[in-house]
Amino acid sequence: MAPLLETRALDAGYGPTQVLNALSLAVEEGGITALLGANGAGKTTTLRSICNMMVRASGEIRFGGERIDGRATEDIVRLGIGHVPDGRGTFTGLSVEENLRLGAYTRRDRAAVTADYERVYGYFPRLRERRRQQAGTLSGGEQQMLAIARALMLRPRLLLLDEPSFGLAPILVQEIFAILRAINRDERVSMLLVEQNANMALQLADQAYVLETGRIVMHGSAAVIGGDESVRRAYLGY
Repeated sequence: MAPLLETRALDAGYGPTQVLNALSLAVEEGGITALLGANGAGKTTTLRSICNMMVRASGEIRFGGERIDGRATEDIVRLGIGHVPDGRGTFTGLSVEENLRLGAYTRRDRAAVTADYERVYGYFPRLRERRRQQAGTLSGGEQQMLAIARALMLRPRLLLLDEPSFGLAPILVQEIFAILRAINRDERVSMLLVEQNANMALQLADQAYVLETGRIVMHGSAAVIGGDESVRRAYLGY
């Protein structure tokens, strides 16, 4: 079976600066793939390239067997790719529920969208309590939950997650990763996870790629990569 998402010989950068070099990776249908590496390795650029956001890129990107490289970002979203960016990206002046509504802006099934508020609140009951609250007044953890919930309103086949643990207390990180595991298990949403907390990412993921200066230097099962002490010391910092 072909992967749900696949990049082949992907080059990307900003202006004259090259960041990714011939990057090839795959995310299986229903799987969770972690993309690990140091700051500046090109992890965020990889996610932006998939969505065609603020980056020049060349090479092949396939989703569901079809090439999507070069398509408009809005068209890529409509195919079922949800992006949770670094820095959370919530609309701070809008309420929680208004943020969720924006997550479903490409959908036309209005009745199903209304029902999906309850589905999303089932994963994030704290957001239900704060549904009329301005997003900018939420805690950091709640804003991260809102960013994930907003992406879920798209009914995605694939979630791109950029540093979901950033700036959060360990207990909140554990809570959010448990919710991601439940979403993957219950809804079979595939995930490509960029994460500095390599230990947590490898516990969640099935497969992992290690990125160094824009190149894949290692790929394998998350269990094998996480269990290799030399890999952990050399590339993952723990």
